[in-house]
Amino acid sequence: MTSNLTIQVSKNGERTILKNCFFNPPYKIADITEDKKKGTLHLMLMSSSPGVLDNDSYDINIEVEADCDLQMHTQSYQRIFTMKQQASQKTTVTMGINSSVCFIPHPVVPHKDSSFVADTHIFMEENASLVWGEIISCGRKLNGEVFQFQKYHSRLSVFYGKRLVLKENLLLEPALVNPTSIGQFQHFTHQATLFFLNDRFPVETLKKKISAELAGWQNISFGITKTAFNGLFLRILGQQSEQLFDCLKLLSQQILLTVQMKTSDTN
Repeated sequence: MTSNLTIQVSKNGERTILKNCFFNPPYKIADITEDKKKGTLHLMLMSSSPGVLDNDSYDINIEVEADCDLQMHTQSYQRIFTMKQQASQKTTVTMGINSSVCFIPHPVVPHKDSSFVADTHIFMEENASLVWGEIISCGRKLNGEVFQFQKYHSRLSVFYGKRLVLKENLLLEPALVNPTSIGQFQHFTHQATLFFLNDRFPVETLKKKISAELAGWQNISFGITKTAFNGLFLRILGQQSEQLFDCLKLLSQQILLTVQMKTSDTN
C-alpha cells in the first residue's frame, strides 16, 4: 500500500489553523484542539490500518507557516508486522520563521521478522522551535519477542536554512549486532529519544531542569547533551514503553511552557 498525507497550517489572527489537508487510506487527520481561544493547533494522526504491513510505503508532508504553533499527536502504538520484504516511511517537515512544532508519537513495536526504514527531513527557519521524539521497543515483549525483528532503521536530518545542524542515524539489526550486549541496550529493552532545537533559546538552564526531573524516575538510564546547534539531545533507556512515553510527553510540555514563558518575557 502506498499512502500519502499532506498538512498545511497557517495563522488566522492569534490562532493556528488547518489551512489544507490531503490524505488517502489508511490515514485520517482530526483537529483535537480543546481550547479554541489559545493559539496552538492540536492535530491527531490516525490510521484505519492495524499497523505497518509488508511493502507499505508512507509519505508524510507537513508545512508550518510563519508564526504558527502546531502539536501533533498519534492515536496508538505503531505496530510493524511480520514481513518478507520491507516497509518504509518518508516524513518532510517545513517550518517558517517563528513557528513551533512538537511531535511525540506513540512507541514503535516491531514484530518478529519485520523490516522498516524511516527517513525524516526537517527544515527550520529563523527562531523556529522544534521538539521531536521517538520511542523504539524491543517488540512484543510479553509474547517473548525480544529483538526478533530483522531491521529497524530511522534516519533523521534537521536543516537550519540550508545548513545541516543535526543528524540522527539509528540502525538496529539484532541478527548482526546483539542489542543486549555491552555498549548497546544491555539489560534495557526500550529506547526514547528527544531533541529540542531553537537558535535563540538559552538551553543550559533547561538542560539542568530536565536532568533534575529525570533523576527522580525509576528504572531508567539517561544522557543529555547540548547540540552543536543551539539545542538539546536526550536519550533514555528503560523497560516499559508507557513509562518512556509518559516521560517524553511530560518533558515536551515542560520545554514548550519554558519557551513560551521566555518568549512572553522578551515581548
